[in-house]
Amino acid sequence: MEHLLSNAHFWVGLAFLIFVVVLFVAGVHKFAWKALGDAGDKVRGQLAEAEALRAEAQRLLDKIKVERDAAEKHAAEMLADAEEAAKRMQAEAKVKLAEQIERRGQLAERRIATAEAQATADVKAAAADLAAAMAEQVLTARIAGAKSDPLIDAAIGQMAAKLQ
Repeated sequence: MEHLLSNAHFWVGLAFLIFVVVLFVAGVHKFAWKALGDAGDKVRGQLAEAEALRAEAQRLLDKIKVERDAAEKHAAEMLADAEEAAKRMQAEAKVKLAEQIERRGQLAERRIATAEAQATADVKAAAADLAAAMAEQVLTARIAGAKSDPLIDAAIGQMAAKLQ
């Protein structure tokens, strides 16, 4: 036992044991336990808050996914509508173009017919003028060469009969 009393490790161990008993008697373990419990409660509160934030973030993510899907569907519908409208407008433009070409063709045909009629009238007028000029020359030549023209005499005779 003497050997124990001179050993430093023994005294350190005994002092530590007494220190622990004093702490236990003083109720330090209650304070430590309470501090650890409070810290645990704080950590549990933070975990609960983090879980609530995670749940809300998940709800927001789900909502955003639904909205994105709806937006993609709406965009696809708008694109389909736009393509349909473009096809319809293209068909309408083709019809209008065909109608316009038809109208312009008819207008061109009317102008050509008018020009042909005008040219025919001009040719007839020129022919009538030429015939009148030729008749004038022939009559002038006959009158100048003869004092009486048998045609004129016949015409005068017919007129005398018609006037009576």
